[in-house]
Amino acid sequence: MITRPHFAATDHALPLRALAALLGYPQADLQAAASEIGDVLRDCRALSDDDRSRLAPLLRHLAQDDLIDLQEAYVELFDRGRRTSLHLFEHLHGESRDRGAAMIDLLQTYETAGFLLREGELPDYLPALLEFCGCVDHATARDFIADCAHLIRPLGEAVMARRPDYAAVFECVLHIGRQKGLDWTRAPEPDEEDIDREWQEQPAFNRNAEPGTEGIPITFMPRDERARGAKESKHG
Repeated sequence: MITRPHFAATDHALPLRALAALLGYPQADLQAAASEIGDVLRDCRALSDDDRSRLAPLLRHLAQDDLIDLQEAYVELFDRGRRTSLHLFEHLHGESRDRGAAMIDLLQTYETAGFLLREGELPDYLPALLEFCGCVDHATARDFIADCAHLIRPLGEAVMARRPDYAAVFECVLHIGRQKGLDWTRAPEPDEEDIDREWQEQPAFNRNAEPGTEGIPITFMPRDERARGAKESKHG
């Protein structure tokens, strides 16, 4: 992972990167770090006691359960249905051509800030986005989360139908971005459709330069297009 030692645990940086790690494919190093991740999130001032309570079961599972069982459960959760895919543009664009253009825009945003994705990684992979947000200034991170909150929220609620402990990670991301959290009173039915995914186990970024975070174009979500579409629907 990228190290930024001058950040304190109470800032946005370490909590977002901790949450990115929790959404990654379980490995022995994640198990070993579960207690430390819990400490970082406990000290995060953006999270409530309810947030930390909902995260506690996941941290406990990661620290105590058999690694093979953790990996099988992870694949079953994030690899077996479109609605729980961690690739955000799949929820926005599906297989349309717009997805490719959005990928290029987001990749250019990363590169403008001085970051490179690992080989084979896609820029819309949520743990990659969170790791990036943990390495830029707080305002930029909040803007990114705000721009994709309408994707993170239903994704978290779809995950809630299967694993409420993992859903708590999405809730924490939204709260750090100062966004409305999940609706814990309801969850959609699990999607049984199989979708093969190739998950990466390494950190998403290689650092190649000091990031110039000021003036980064936030191209992740077409807010204007959404607003225009809603207006057309209202008057159509």
